[in-house]
Amino acid sequence: MSFHVIPAIDLRDGRVVRLRQGDYAQQTTYATDPRELAQRYLHAGAHWLHLVDLDGARSGNLDNLTVIKAIVDEGVDVQAGGGVRDEADLRRLFDIGVRRVVLGSVAIRDPERVANWLELFGSDRITIALDTRMVGDQWVLPSAGWTEIEARTLDELAPWYADRGARHLLCTDIDRDGMLAGFNLELYRHLTDTVPGLALQASGGVRSLADIRAVRDSGAKAVILGRALLDGHFSLEDALTC
Repeated sequence: MSFHVIPAIDLRDGRVVRLRQGDYAQQTTYATDPRELAQRYLHAGAHWLHLVDLDGARSGNLDNLTVIKAIVDEGVDVQAGGGVRDEADLRRLFDIGVRRVVLGSVAIRDPERVANWLELFGSDRITIALDTRMVGDQWVLPSAGWTEIEARTLDELAPWYADRGARHLLCTDIDRDGMLAGFNLELYRHLTDTVPGLALQASGGVRSLADIRAVRDSGAKAVILGRALLDGHFSLEDALTC
């Protein structure tokens, strides 16, 4: 399987933003229009975009659906998440052309239902997002825009989904998200060893092209790039050479 470099566009109130460690109070808003940014990434050679509805992640609604549709209409493959709570939400995203839906909070809180969706829609249409942070000696799983801690752990749920046919797993070390501190390679090596059958997407902390190469070598099959691109630490063209 090839290695994918996927630019991320985080949306809040229809604008491009980035959060530090998932904290809505620590937001940076960028002047770039989301559709123009998508066009720029597409022209640079991106084959996929990763869209996050941050409003939806907290509200449980698809608050930025219109913006997501406008980006999909640019002709790029999109995986999108944030606010997906039921089957109707998945269908709304698929109906506007989203190729793959990212399931976070619902994947943690109601895995049996998500397992049914994997069977219904196919494992290639869904990305399971198990965003995590280390508490004590466990990788816990915050939900609801990373504002609530759930009982299940990463080491419980990742193999559970692998056993039920999941194909794509997105995992962010929340404490590194938006911090430009480099990837948590130990986390991704652990997941590669634990669930080798899942195509792992790494996210959170990338600061250099060396970080991309390192996480590729750790076993990840894709990398999600957010702040590093927006702040100009390297170009998407250079990242795609990795």
